[in-house]
Amino acid sequence: MARINDVGGTQGFGAIDTTDDTEPFHADWEARVVGLFNTLRAQGVFNTNEFRDAIESMPPAEYLAASYYERWFTAICALLERKGVIGPGELDD
Repeated sequence: MARINDVGGTQGFGAIDTTDDTEPFHADWEARVVGLFNTLRAQGVFNTNEFRDAIESMPPAEYLAASYYERWFTAICALLERKGVIGPGELDD
């Protein structure tokens, strides 16, 4: 089953930006999301396959509207709820 991230051969997404961008992060919060990911994965809260599945399970409109690290953060939040680390909607405030 194809998911929203599987756009191979799909038309209408425009040209790929091939600008050489040497900065890994464009805002401090992006680096924090990567740190959160690394910590939670190292502690066994989730694994890489679960993380990837959480990103790919995002609703299509939400996935397409989100930046790269916004997808990461959304997936982390979903996994924390799914694993019972936080309660449903606990991060909504």
